[in-house]
Amino acid sequence: MESKRILVVDDHPPTVRLIRNALEQEGFSVASAANGAECLLALHRELPDLVVLDVIMPVLDGFQTLRILREDAQTKHLPVIILSIRDSDKDVLEGWQTGVDLYLTKPFQMDELVAAVKRLVSAIEDS
Repeated sequence: MESKRILVVDDHPPTVRLIRNALEQEGFSVASAANGAECLLALHRELPDLVVLDVIMPVLDGFQTLRILREDAQTKHLPVIILSIRDSDKDVLEGWQTGVDLYLTKPFQMDELVAAVKRLVSAIEDS
């Protein structure tokens, strides 16, 4: 079975490394981008199976990036997990209204993130 590809979009390299290590231990292939603009470029090179997306980033923030993904026919159904320090009700609501599949807040439990990635990727395979 081909390993599923996850794109981690976060401007904090230590966070990216932690997520990459955890997901690679579970057999996922992981690519990364440091902001929304890099994310969009990476998506045009190779479409991943799922995106883990921070909100607070330079160039294009996570909400702007998610809006672009949801407006594009190629990426509108791509599973996206927002992983952000922004945890107000307003922020979480904006995530849901923009079309996120799951909104997790930092600090987060790595086991929860890995389980969510597995569940969402599995749901794609089952559909």
